[in-house]
Amino acid sequence: MTLSHDSAGTGPQTVVLLHSGVCDRRMWDGQFQALADAGHHVVRCDLRGFGETPVDAPHVHADDVRDLLDHLGVERAVLVGSSFGGEVALEFAVRHPGRTTALALLCAPAPVDHEVSDRLRAFFGEENALLEAGDLDGAAALNAELWCGPDADAEARALVRAMQRRAFELQLDVPEENGTRPSGVTQEDLKGIAVPALVVTGAHDVSDFRDIGEKTAALLPDARRVTLDWAGHLPSLERPEETLALITDFLSGLSAPAAAGK
Repeated sequence: MTLSHDSAGTGPQTVVLLHSGVCDRRMWDGQFQALADAGHHVVRCDLRGFGETPVDAPHVHADDVRDLLDHLGVERAVLVGSSFGGEVALEFAVRHPGRTTALALLCAPAPVDHEVSDRLRAFFGEENALLEAGDLDGAAALNAELWCGPDADAEARALVRAMQRRAFELQLDVPEENGTRPSGVTQEDLKGIAVPALVVTGAHDVSDFRDIGEKTAALLPDARRVTLDWAGHLPSLERPEETLALITDFLSGLSAPAAAGK
């Protein structure tokens, strides 16, 4: 199965936008076409179990992304991942060496040593209780409340609720045999990702992701660390234009030969 996706632009550099675990490819509405208009070949997809991509077989998300790039005839790409999408980007870089030219990781988890905070543990407990009660709307609203930073407007919050509810609908009844398989990527593997990386965290995000960002940046050989003083967990939805500028600036600093995508 090929992941549901959009592709735009004809530039020599391919940029793949990977969504967070509470969203789908719609979270990049504020950046997708603008990056294409700026001269990049841009791809955004719904990972399996999100948006328009069902869960129909056992899978590793990073391998699904590889299959999508093969389908599109793309050999190498810059991966831009938000939250869970950033973790998938790291796993792709490890599992498919030589196919990643750079990484931009926005508030991303990673396979690093980390003890979950009390706040996040309490959130997961409340979310599970709502899901067990069949209250998908309540669970989606809970997610939007936690993950949207203070600058997210009503439209962005409504979109997060809708995207998260859609993910619940796709994932909750999936047979165990069709679930996500472990990627096998470890903390030590991150030290071998030698491509340029931008590691971004939000000052208003849950502390877990700020801590993980510090550890990830310390492990990656060529990382630049940025903290956004206005951001929560989903900067692309909270301040779309500023996030676009951040990504554009990162892309402009990559040399053309190193970033060639197709």
